[in-house]
Amino acid sequence: MKNSIKTTIILALVASCFVVSCKEQAPVQTPRTITEDGKTYLVQDSILISTGDGAKIHAIVVRNAEASEPSPAVLFHTIYARKSDLKRAKMAADHGYVGVVSYTRGKGLSPDSIVPYKYEATDTYEVINWISKQDWSNQKVGMYGGSYVGFTQWAAVKHKVHPALKTIVPSVSAAPGIAEPMENGVYFNFHFPWHHYVSNNKYLDTTLYSNGQRWHNLNMEWFEKGNAYNAMDSLDGLPNPQFRERLLHPTYDAYWQNMMPYQEEFAHIDIPVLATTGYYDGGQVGTQYYLKEHTKYNKNAEHYLVIGPYTHFGAQEKPSAHIFGYDIDPVAQIDITELIFDWFDYILKGEAKPKLLQDKINYQVMGANAWGHAPSLQEMANDTLKYYLSNERSGVAFASLFDTGNNGKDIHFTLAEQPVDANEYLEQTIDFTDRSNLTWNSSGWRTIVGDSLMVGHGFSFATQAFDSDFELNGSFGGEISVSINKKDFDYKVVLFEQTPDGKFFALSLPYVGRASYVRDWEHRQLLTPNKKVKLPFGIVRMTSKKISKGSRLVVVVNGIKDPFSEINYGTGKNVSEETIKDAKEPLIIKWYGDSYFEIPVKRN
Repeated sequence: MKNSIKTTIILALVASCFVVSCKEQAPVQTPRTITEDGKTYLVQDSILISTGDGAKIHAIVVRNAEASEPSPAVLFHTIYARKSDLKRAKMAADHGYVGVVSYTRGKGLSPDSIVPYKYEATDTYEVINWISKQDWSNQKVGMYGGSYVGFTQWAAVKHKVHPALKTIVPSVSAAPGIAEPMENGVYFNFHFPWHHYVSNNKYLDTTLYSNGQRWHNLNMEWFEKGNAYNAMDSLDGLPNPQFRERLLHPTYDAYWQNMMPYQEEFAHIDIPVLATTGYYDGGQVGTQYYLKEHTKYNKNAEHYLVIGPYTHFGAQEKPSAHIFGYDIDPVAQIDITELIFDWFDYILKGEAKPKLLQDKINYQVMGANAWGHAPSLQEMANDTLKYYLSNERSGVAFASLFDTGNNGKDIHFTLAEQPVDANEYLEQTIDFTDRSNLTWNSSGWRTIVGDSLMVGHGFSFATQAFDSDFELNGSFGGEISVSINKKDFDYKVVLFEQTPDGKFFALSLPYVGRASYVRDWEHRQLLTPNKKVKLPFGIVRMTSKKISKGSRLVVVVNGIKDPFSEINYGTGKNVSEETIKDAKEPLIIKWYGDSYFEIPVKRN
């Protein structure tokens, strides 16, 4: 009798727990009906989804009220919580899907603390799992979105791919520890206000974030005073603990590796992927990283890329026809949002593959008004140009924005086709104690086509004029051969086409690297002062352009000293702790002649 009573009590408790669990997982809001522009939707905008560790994820669900059968769902999981997100969910419903927008834990109606990046790998999986169990779901889910939202899609497949997740469409993807807040080891200042933007309240602190003058003044004050980088929030007056936390991890260590797929974890990602990015997208480094790692560890990866002359925002939705002084070719003016939903129709509904996707790599050839298609990044080109840095003047003059003493004119050094004396070098001196000037040079950040070249304190090198047209397709590579009188330094390399009329066309955004990290992201390798070393390139942004007969290629190399990124004083200490007191003697960089560039090209 006693055992029977105990069994009854246990079963009652289990049933009670099951009911509580179901209540926690069930939507807390009955759908309401709204009608707009002749369309009727069922809307739930206050759903809280429970995670395994007890957190709550705020989600919005919008369905077409006329749908009678379970439907595939399109998920947009973001840290950028906005009151207008209902429109995004409606857009998916208008395309024949259940539209779901969910937020990083702590955002929107979630009662938890706001923590970017750390929990997305588990939280996104929980959201997909919840979607798959709803009556309106046919157990098919696709994810899309750009930047941080691109990252959340890769986070969702870190440990395993949920059976209901059929595809991801990450655009301009963030890759924490690889492409932000640092790039090839160099931290960028524009990440500093981002933490306030996403963490100061449950939605977005647009007022503070949009105060450009405040952040400009902070950058300049920090630069002029020479304070430690990790003390920037003390200078600002507002604590920024997440900024400081990330500076504690300058290498690609477990802190970053736990956020997204790492090495062999890419092998199990067997769902189709469509990625989009641009030649002038700060997030292209992340997009390239995921593509290269996915195809490296999964030889059968079905991973498509669409890339063109787009910016960070243009490559997510609809690119502008005019960017930074350049009118993009008519064929490049595609609607990326519609491409994404055409892809969903292909994967989730069995319709035809989008016509643009003729191969895995789909790239717009600037200046040719054409798209190119290749099975891999390597097969975009069928030839390679190789050039060495020569200390001989090329004889080619160009308009300079700096006072060169030659009436605003300067002359390039030569990009030589044959090896030059390995002991030849050009010497650059950067005095970190002198804050009256910068080493800033033209980069494509603010202008693509320019009448002049801002070399800064660096050097420019030019090829001979080409005698025929060809396509430059892909990322340049090679090695920089240098010696410095310190243990470390940061540098920038930019590639231009100098057209026959003397204008400069920035072929992509610049390559930025920290010497001690370019050979191994996971372990810092300091340089030996005054010892020559060869530095390979990390991830270099790719591009594609028709190079015209009579044009030249121009490479600009430069050390970094400016108010827009962390300053590496070269002591070998944690760079974020260095101050202007660590500057001491000027940095002397010797750029040697056995430095070389390999430039991928396609010839007919």
